[in-house]
Amino acid sequence: MKKDHFIVVGLGELLWDIFPSGKQLGGAPANFAYVTSVLGDRGLVASRVGGDELGNETQDKLQALGLECTNVQKDSDHPTGTVQVCVDSAGQPRFQITESTAWDFLQWTEEYRQLAFETDAVCFGSLAQRSPQSRETIRQFLAATPANAARVFDVNLRQSFFSADIVRQSMHIANMVKLNHEELPRVMGLVGLASTDMHSAMHGIMRHFDLQLICVTRGENGSVLRTAEAVDEHPGLQVPVKDTVGAGDAFTAGLLHCFLRGTSLKTMNAVANQMGAWVAGHQGATPPRASAPLTNLVTDRAS
Repeated sequence: MKKDHFIVVGLGELLWDIFPSGKQLGGAPANFAYVTSVLGDRGLVASRVGGDELGNETQDKLQALGLECTNVQKDSDHPTGTVQVCVDSAGQPRFQITESTAWDFLQWTEEYRQLAFETDAVCFGSLAQRSPQSRETIRQFLAATPANAARVFDVNLRQSFFSADIVRQSMHIANMVKLNHEELPRVMGLVGLASTDMHSAMHGIMRHFDLQLICVTRGENGSVLRTAEAVDEHPGLQVPVKDTVGAGDAFTAGLLHCFLRGTSLKTMNAVANQMGAWVAGHQGATPPRASAPLTNLVTDRAS
């Protein structure tokens, strides 16, 4: 019997995006967990904030978004994370990320061990692994998940906060990888693989790291999904873009929502693009739940 609801964890950084117009709670794990919860699963954030005013605001904001705070650790020695965000005329964000903040010091705890044991899917990236402390905690969490859990490495190369070792090890631990078309050639170089085009690169990464699925997003031009058995290309959805902050995280949430329910590759791609377009069409990464295109989502199941 298939589950109706799943425990899905966004693991890593939790921070405030500081825009010229004000601040918004962000970080890929929170953005991802929010859209996961909008889709009807139990989206959880596993991260760390400071014992400061922004840390308190973080808990208030998570609760306002309908997310639990149980797995957000408090740090009395380091401040809550922030990132300065500027959005260009095409709606593309540019980031300046503060260093040595609370999420750089994730602690491995018995509570995290239990959460990992219960997890159906977890999404993690490279940014939160920039510090040895959080990198080790993230790897311990992933190792403690059930063998059949979906472990999604959403690459998200940011500034200089990544290395070849972080990318390689993350791909070995993951069973699904998502990256964008601009990151693909950089990742190929980091992991020491060669290719002549996008499709051969995807195939090479999937075989080398024994992945169940690899996804390359192409912005407004959609995305490509590949498994060992099939490939699906989606042309993307044309929407008036407000900003793209969080759109990739929403895409990943839609993808995993379908993957956990055994839908076809075509449906995974369609729903992922719908959720990404929904967020891109709004200011900020957490649009109101009532505006989500849930009634229009395709919900087929693979036979």
